[in-house]
Amino acid sequence: MVDYRVDNQFAVLEINNPPVNALSSDVTIGLYDGILKALQDDSVQAVIIIGKGKVFCAGADITAFSKPIKGLGITDVGHAIESSSKPVISAVYGVALGGGLEIALFCHYRISDKKAKFGFPEVQLGLLPGAEGTIRLPRLTGLPVAMEIITSGRQLGAQEAVKYGIVDKIVENDLLQEAKTFATSIIGKPLDSLRLRTKKVKNADLVDKYYDDALKEVKRKYKGLIAPVSCLKTIRGSAKLPYDAAAQLERSLFTELITSSQSAALRYSFFAERSAAKWRLPNGASSANTKPGTVGSAAVIGAGTMGSGIAVCLLRAGIPVTLVEQNEKLLKAAQTNIDQIFRGSVQLGKMTLEKRQECLRMLQGTAQLEKVKDVDIVIEAIFENLKLKQEVFAKLDKICKPTAFLCSNTSTLDIDKIASATSRPDKVAGTHFFAPAHIMRLVENVYGSKTSPETVATVMELGRKIGKVSVLSKTCDGFIANRMNKIGVEAVYLVEEGASPYDIDQIMEDFGMSMGVFKVLDLSGLDVGWRIRQEQAKALGVNLTAETKYLNAERYCSLPDKLYELGRNGIKTGRGWYRYDPANPRKPIPDLDVLDIIQTHCQNLGIKRREITAQEVIERCLYATINEGFKILEENVAEKPSDIDVIWQYGFAFPRYRGGPMFYASQVGLRKVFERICYYHATFPYSKHWLPSDLLRKLASSTDEIPINQWMNNWSSKL
Repeated sequence: MVDYRVDNQFAVLEINNPPVNALSSDVTIGLYDGILKALQDDSVQAVIIIGKGKVFCAGADITAFSKPIKGLGITDVGHAIESSSKPVISAVYGVALGGGLEIALFCHYRISDKKAKFGFPEVQLGLLPGAEGTIRLPRLTGLPVAMEIITSGRQLGAQEAVKYGIVDKIVENDLLQEAKTFATSIIGKPLDSLRLRTKKVKNADLVDKYYDDALKEVKRKYKGLIAPVSCLKTIRGSAKLPYDAAAQLERSLFTELITSSQSAALRYSFFAERSAAKWRLPNGASSANTKPGTVGSAAVIGAGTMGSGIAVCLLRAGIPVTLVEQNEKLLKAAQTNIDQIFRGSVQLGKMTLEKRQECLRMLQGTAQLEKVKDVDIVIEAIFENLKLKQEVFAKLDKICKPTAFLCSNTSTLDIDKIASATSRPDKVAGTHFFAPAHIMRLVENVYGSKTSPETVATVMELGRKIGKVSVLSKTCDGFIANRMNKIGVEAVYLVEEGASPYDIDQIMEDFGMSMGVFKVLDLSGLDVGWRIRQEQAKALGVNLTAETKYLNAERYCSLPDKLYELGRNGIKTGRGWYRYDPANPRKPIPDLDVLDIIQTHCQNLGIKRREITAQEVIERCLYATINEGFKILEENVAEKPSDIDVIWQYGFAFPRYRGGPMFYASQVGLRKVFERICYYHATFPYSKHWLPSDLLRKLASSTDEIPINQWMNNWSSKL
């Protein structure tokens, strides 16, 4: 795992653990033995640590974080490196992250190529750098910089690393040869001042001020997360405590974090996101055995907000786009909007001026559908109306080349029904982007009963290419995301029964949701929800009134209709569930008028309101959602629980430190969740979403509570 060789007067230790040279136990042992071997060889005057391939070291193996350390730890290797009487130089290309950067910080010198990246991403897994990284980095960068780098987990480029003293020199040519040249220049020079444990932290007397300022910022930016706060504590310790005591504090806090539920959830989320790209269909086709089609050009049908956002995503990835819109005024507005989005990216430094101009050159706007005849893929993004979509797909079927893939940005409609309008149902799929499409990272890709494996592979690969997190769903009403979202339904019921909408929002935000449900409803527009309910009622032949009892086999609450009838459509009208000051139209303000409307509504319907606890709010909003998630698994709409959780993290901002609704259920305990669902089913028998899932029943009835990893990763084997 570490190749050792002597090249003239240099011992070269080459980390060889592809693909990212992770610090396995074999690697740490190899580094340790290599240092000892070099010290015992009189011909060796300096040691160079480098990575084989294109990476120095991306850190420790995440899968081994929760396992006992076998053999030598990173600090054992680090102390051997630092105490070496011969200079040790780390030569970095690719990345030096986490434990890889800690190894570099134990070295006496660090050089890199100009494209190298450095950082401590551990905080994103609910951890802190556990091999003295929080103690050593402040000795190079100073306290404020170390606090920002470690609590954010961001990566630094080589120039920034030089600026902060992390890297001694950037080299242009062959890295190993440059390292030898550099080593030649420093052989024989004293090493004592280069050992970071001997350095003092600059401005250590100001550490409490730096800590207080950073703590305020961390609590604002990373609300609810404990790891960033622990990082600050260890960095403060680096300045206030003797070196060994500070290192002991770091180890203690690392142990607390790695055994915490937050770190377990964040590590699960890391692997869940990567697992989403590995899909499998019921017929055995999978990401491993199916080749995607080529997508060298695309068309987007509909130049509204969603269509424009999708076009931006494709253009940024270098895919030429034909944007089709019959309304010339709307088409021109969309092109202007797309240009403004790119201008904003340039201003923020996320895009070069040349890249913006290139993107605009690849955009063609037209009112003629025939212009899409040669594209490789079409994404339809028009109004959510089945008949209208079928008409468009029937036309596309006749216009587009036989190999073209036809996709719909529908959020709820049956892909099979859309595909039935074509002679190529195997080439039809859903590509459900979340709004705003150019910002939200999630795409829910949907396959129908006749969608081919090649089509699935193509849309999944396209999502990856345009920088999205793609999750695969089988077609059904609402797919995974919208079918499972019962939070809004239960929240309105809870208001009718006695809770305040403002208390519910606060409870859900305290749980970790980025925005309360009633704030979301105001943002979306209460008129949108009203139209959806009217369409549902029309399809069922139901006349919605205050006395309507059911809609789609669910209890019907007409309270949102009252707000709509009063012109309270949300942010767009300055009033909804909240009111909005024109001077600060994005800030929701609780409105006493709404509480009066609720009270009058309940009195007119004879509803006796009651006190509702925070625990009931959490259970009602989340357990109904979780129950539907298990039904989705029963029906193979989602292949695995982690796919559901990825959708909730990226589609609904479910807190990553809770893993997602399915992982959260495993932490609460499946048996307890099932028992509470049964209780609410008995209490509200008219709500179909409380009918307990058979899969959850089976898992909960196990003699022993099933461990998280067993049912999350291999749940199908328990059926």
